[in-house]
Amino acid sequence: MSTSVGENGRRSNPGPRAAARNRAALLAAAREIFAEHGAHAPLNAVARRAGVGQGSLYRHFPDRLTLVLALFEEQVSTVEELAEDPDASLLDLLGLVTRHAIDSVVSIDLAASSPEVRPDPRLLDLTERLADLVRSRLDEALARGQVRPGTDVEDVLLGIEMVASALTRRPAREREEYAVRAWRLLGFDVVAAPR
Repeated sequence: MSTSVGENGRRSNPGPRAAARNRAALLAAAREIFAEHGAHAPLNAVARRAGVGQGSLYRHFPDRLTLVLALFEEQVSTVEELAEDPDASLLDLLGLVTRHAIDSVVSIDLAASSPEVRPDPRLLDLTERLADLVRSRLDEALARGQVRPGTDVEDVLLGIEMVASALTRRPAREREEYAVRAWRLLGFDVVAAPR
């Protein structure tokens, strides 16, 4: 919660100091709530789980899509962190992307069912960041024979989209095995990163 009890016994509001903490709590709560209750879980449940008021939720995330995109942004950032390791291969990056897809199928479903006709520019930006990561490892993967000759960045992104979309229709206990099978059908030997 964004208030604390001061020396005089009254609640004090730490204001902006609590913003980062509240945002992190909201994202953690959103992951849990969406996983437990599905894509259309009430957002007030997210605020309650995070221990903040609804006003704080809507200050950080004015709508459901903004919250989902923030979850995706976190995931892309973790893949970017992995890519900083020069020994991380394309298959390693795809393994982490796959782990995120296995754990976040509700978020994938929410983003895919966005009512907007044109893709949200924020989603396009995240996709381009992911494309840059794929691009940074693709030549090496081709040289090592880890992907089929002629595979390009768009092929890999399509593979990610296909695998992630397929996982939204699988029970949680089957997703990891299903993802590995789907990648193999696409010609990639990808194993989901450990939790």
